[in-house]
Amino acid sequence: MPAPLMLVETSDEFPRSADIVIIGAGIVGVFAAYYLARRGLKVVLLEKGRIGAEQSSRNWGWCRQQNRDSRELPLATKSLDLWEQFRQESDEDTGFRRCGLLYLSNNEEELASWARWRDFARTVGVTTHMLDSVAAAERGKATGRPWKGGVFSPSDGTADPSRAAPAVARAILKLGGTVLQNCAARGIETEGGRLSAVVTEHGTIRTRTAILSGGAWASSFCRQLDIRFPQASIRSSILSVAPGEAMLPDALHTAGVSVTRRGDGGYTLAISGRGKVDPTPQQARFAPQFLPMFLRRWRSLSPGGLEGVRSGHESLSRWRLDRPTPMEFMRILDPAVDRGTIRLTYERATQLLPALKERRITASWAGYIDSTPDGVPAIGETPTVPGFILAAGFSGHGFGIGPGAGHLIADIVTGAEPLVDPRPYHPNRFSQSAWGKVADF
Repeated sequence: MPAPLMLVETSDEFPRSADIVIIGAGIVGVFAAYYLARRGLKVVLLEKGRIGAEQSSRNWGWCRQQNRDSRELPLATKSLDLWEQFRQESDEDTGFRRCGLLYLSNNEEELASWARWRDFARTVGVTTHMLDSVAAAERGKATGRPWKGGVFSPSDGTADPSRAAPAVARAILKLGGTVLQNCAARGIETEGGRLSAVVTEHGTIRTRTAILSGGAWASSFCRQLDIRFPQASIRSSILSVAPGEAMLPDALHTAGVSVTRRGDGGYTLAISGRGKVDPTPQQARFAPQFLPMFLRRWRSLSPGGLEGVRSGHESLSRWRLDRPTPMEFMRILDPAVDRGTIRLTYERATQLLPALKERRITASWAGYIDSTPDGVPAIGETPTVPGFILAAGFSGHGFGIGPGAGHLIADIVTGAEPLVDPRPYHPNRFSQSAWGKVADF
């Protein structure tokens, strides 16, 4: 079933030109559109289905610095401030709170890795507290069990996946931007080698700049333009439980299961990293580049079924601009939930936090997490199509860093001083070997 998501009322009035067209209205796309609109540009945001209906509403809602890759950490730090600023600027509520994130463990190796990250974090001004067994037991008292140690990151927090992207979309409308739902972008046109228009199912929009923030659809869209973007999607299944009286941690991670308080007082339950790899033609095409990542995660990933083929987001086919595309046949990626994962997640969660046994399961859903070979997003202009900017492959981290990514995209488009150094995110790094640098700190 779909994840909980707020509706946004948008206009059907179709513009014929724009300064910027953003393709895909997940959390990165809406924030890119928001920051561009704030700079006075005429912005059109296209969404083939509903605002935020795919992975942007199907994640945990964590907005963290803790354990970030060193390349991604600056963007994560800036994003936390931007989450707060957005509420003040727009008077729209994304549910963001700096509630702190709690990590507990009985594994010495895991604790040592967290301590190494803490030492690194100090060098870049990030506060994170290692917990000894006494402090871990106190912060994790809802579990009723002893812990060897843990981490508490007080300045990190969560936002509400059900309302965040819709809230930003409403802010775009207030600024005079155009937001179109149920309007798929089919491709682009060029003049003199540069992007000159975006072709949609409802007509053509003249523009010299387009941003592709298409999530799991990005690689197949790029293929239409002869741009090679290695991307693989993992199907993740999670669930939510109803509110209750017992006081539980706002956001708790353990190796077995993670729990996150939702805006309605209920909790999202998930197993970190666990997912299904649904075989598709695109998976086979990029298999050599993703082999190192799959080998590192072999304990948590398992073969899936035909969900990916049926969804159509990883097709290698070429589509015509005057005919319906796979995106129009699958408006919202809503893959089948893995029931085994849901049962295991609930069992682990109720063992970890016995108070959860009193709460009924309210929903379960699945989503596709789009990944790059090194686990770091691709953000930057493509060299072969000037004016076409890629913003995809956020590898399960896009929700938390959405504001920073959107701001950085706006900086790139307008030539402003970039929020952070954009070079680590440039898509041209994928021309290197898959056995090169991978996500670390």
